[in-house]
Amino acid sequence: MSSEKRRIKVGVVGVGVLGRHHARLYQASENAEVVGIYDVHEETARRVADEFGFKIYSSPEELAADCEALSIAVPATMHHEIGLPILKMNKHVLMEKPLCSTVVEAEEVVKEAKERGLVLAVGHVERFNPAMDFLEKQRSKTRFVEAHRLCSYPPARPGTHPRGTEVSVVLDMMIHDLDLILTMMDGDIERIDAIGIPILSKTEDIVSVRIKFSNGGAANITASRVSNEQMRRFRVFQDDAYISMDYGTHSGMVIKKNRLGLAKKEVGLNEKNALADEIEDFLRAVRETIETGVLSQPKVPGEQGLRALKLALDIIENIREYNNHYGFEFT
Repeated sequence: MSSEKRRIKVGVVGVGVLGRHHARLYQASENAEVVGIYDVHEETARRVADEFGFKIYSSPEELAADCEALSIAVPATMHHEIGLPILKMNKHVLMEKPLCSTVVEAEEVVKEAKERGLVLAVGHVERFNPAMDFLEKQRSKTRFVEAHRLCSYPPARPGTHPRGTEVSVVLDMMIHDLDLILTMMDGDIERIDAIGIPILSKTEDIVSVRIKFSNGGAANITASRVSNEQMRRFRVFQDDAYISMDYGTHSGMVIKKNRLGLAKKEVGLNEKNALADEIEDFLRAVRETIETGVLSQPKVPGEQGLRALKLALDIIENIREYNNHYGFEFT
């Protein structure tokens, strides 16, 4: 078998809602061989194993021992605990977002991967949507961004938090938009004004933030996991263009000024393809690194996941300082 056809041996740690899709897409890829899966909940692991014919492992380390690369899709508060030992086993890692739940943990994970020359990708999947190609090329012209990400509260899970609520909605949902904004904005952050409150969980369930940049750009971002309305919209205003993306309808639009006036272009957004593209980008980076002995970076490397995490945690700190200043207490 030629090197081009060689499949990367992969595993998935955590096969809940999102991890199941990782496993499914690895199985569908001609570039991957799924070694097996692990989940702390035996029933979840068995259900996914029966669906796809996967082998179940008894621990993340046992699974990693048989793999070259792994996706980690466990709760954010466990990313460091699960991910660091796997990196120390010299395995390449695709870590779901956020990279970790604290900066200290994330810095340790990034450092470990860098020192070992390992691929560390972070699952900011919306960097793979088609409109981002246009946005990244035109980022110097971005002046204002408006993002709304609203959904209903996740269902209860026996014996543990509803999915995502172990962390603030900033880390659970808003961080997607923070990563996109940091990718497009050429400038340092000058000011953050944020407000947020916990409603059904012990962390912030709804947050609104305004960010101002040193180049004059600004962003308004809202995220809520306690909304009756489902909305995932991202709008960008540039010197000569307006870009609108609606992830709920999988549609996007670019209106750009030209010599004749305004030109409109429709852009399709397919989330399933975006996650597949993320998986394939990770596999590409792993293969190139293994074959050349030189680290090949994924589209969203650990350093960029760390960058988004730092901003997210600055926003959370800003919210809590605001609430403390005005004597707002939540139970």
